[in-house]
Order: sequence, then structure tokens, then C-alpha cells
Amino acid sequence: MRLPLHPVLLLGALGLLAAKSGGETHVTVVACAPGYPGTTAEAQSSMDAFAAALAHASGWPPSALASVYEPSEQGGEERLSRPEALVALVPTPFLAKYGKSLGLVPRLQVEEKGTGLEGVWSLVAKKGRVSSPAALAGFTLSSVAGYAPSFVREALSSFGELPEHVRIVQSSQVLSSLRRAAAGEDVAVLLDAEEASALATLPFASDLEVVARSRPLPTAFVCTMGDRLTPAQWKVLERGFLLLAGEAGGAAALDAIRMVRFTPLAPAALAEVRRLEGGPPR
Repeated sequence: MRLPLHPVLLLGALGLLAAKSGGETHVTVVACAPGYPGTTAEAQSSMDAFAAALAHASGWPPSALASVYEPSEQGGEERLSRPEALVALVPTPFLAKYGKSLGLVPRLQVEEKGTGLEGVWSLVAKKGRVSSPAALAGFTLSSVAGYAPSFVREALSSFGELPEHVRIVQSSQVLSSLRRAAAGEDVAVLLDAEEASALATLPFASDLEVVARSRPLPTAFVCTMGDRLTPAQWKVLERGFLLLAGEAGGAAALDAIRMVRFTPLAPAALAEVRRLEGGPPR
């Protein structure tokens, strides 16, 4: 998901609350965007529209769904750790890091506006400085996905094994990091697909080069939280997610957060998640 307040990936988590009032189930959408700017207040109008559209597509009254934005990795993890959180909408780096510990089970994929179901991550450095993974020893590797170092290493596995002494950090200061790399500092930057598409527009682009690219990776997933959600409950929400793009107001609500639709989970995408998690299928 992408909020109109900033042209970057909004990654989120959906928590289903079991509390009922007058027989009505209340669902809260908790959105989390690690590494990207934005506040709860700035995101609220877009999240409200998304919640209302999803409720309509699921056949629920508008009051059954609400949503809120969590801007930090820690905030999203904490929300999903609560027993009332039953379903999650998360980016691939978050799923790779927390899938096992939080019991996230991928169910649907997210098609993003301008990116699609998959995106390629690009490793950028000063031109001529990084010809192999070994050259990154002592470097700081900055990325919006830096909170998930194992994801970063696995995404770049086709380039080769990154040295132990490369420091992988999360940063939303992409332009600043690229400028430091162009100036010759020991800095490399792993860009997502949208960030990479803007690389050529930088005034110092000629001082940089893409030294490695990931294979196409899924962008985000809808997941259930272990067995907290019954099959019957999930069936209702799954139908809502799949119908959302074609429902009245649904396409507009998705467009506001720069999403196109939700699609059934492809077996290849599930296999990719398991590789990024570093373990056998669950």
C-alpha cells in the first residue's frame, strides 16, 4: 500500500478484534511502514476509506471495520503479538523477519500500483568501487528493508555471499545515503523498485552504478495469524479482499494507498517467502 502523503510503499498489518458489541464483530486494521515517513494522523483518512471499502466488500456494516497506522517496526510487531490480531497485511521483508516468530501464514498477494505483484531490489554504489561482494567489507549497506538483514542478504544471494563485516542498517534517508555513496564514502544502498526507477533523475547519477539486482520478489502479502482465525471467518474476509477492487468505492480506496488489487497466492511466491525466511515450508 502507498499513502498519498508520500510516494513509497506503505506496508501494513490487519488485526481482527474478537470483541463484539450487540452481536457485531469489530475489525481494526493496523498499518505499519518500517523505514518510511508518515504519521498516524497523516495516514488516517486513507486508512478510513480502505476500512470502509473492505467492510462493504465483506458484507459487513461500516462500523465493523476501523483502521490505524503504526509507523514503526516495533509498533507493528507489538500489535501483531497481541492475541486479538488474527490477520496481517505485511511487506515481504517484514514477513521474512517475523513470519516464523509471529506465526504469519501467507494467504493472498498484493498488487501495487506501478510495481505489480513483484519488484526487483537494486544494490547501488559509487561507480567502480564494488565489483564483488568482498568489496563491501567495512561498508554500511543502507536500505528501507535494513531492519531485516537476512532478507537483504538473501535478496542479494545471486550477487554472492555478503561479507560478515558489512553493516546493514535501516534508513529512510535514501537521497542522503546515495549522495554519500556518490561522494566515495563506504556506503552502498539497496533500493526498492520505485526508488530504483528514480535513480537516473539524480544530478549525481553518473557517479553511481547498480552493481547487483535481486530476482523478482513478491511485494506484500495478506496473512493469517496461526490458527487464531477460524476457516469460516477467513473465508468471509478473503472474499472481501478479492472483491475489493471491483466494489463501489473499492478501486478508489485502493488507488489512494497506491494498490491495485489482492490476488490468490501463487505457489512460486510462497516458495520465495520460505527461501527468504531461511527454512522449510510451514
